[in-house]
Amino acid sequence: MMRTTITLDKKILDALLEATKAKSKASAVREAIGEYLKKDKTERIKSMKGKLEFDLNADEIRHDER
Repeated sequence: MMRTTITLDKKILDALLEATKAKSKASAVREAIGEYLKKDKTERIKSMKGKLEFDLNADEIRHDER
């Protein structure tokens, strides 16, 4: 963990606390950051659609014994 000081608009922080139902400001901000990073990663993966080639189909991948 790392401590940091940030300045946030009170209305935005209040809305975040209400949306996340978090018990503290810190946990609400951590949750929001985590969700943002997850969404960003998902979007980057989606942007690769059609750019990758696979030699195996889904059934072959599922039943591949390693």
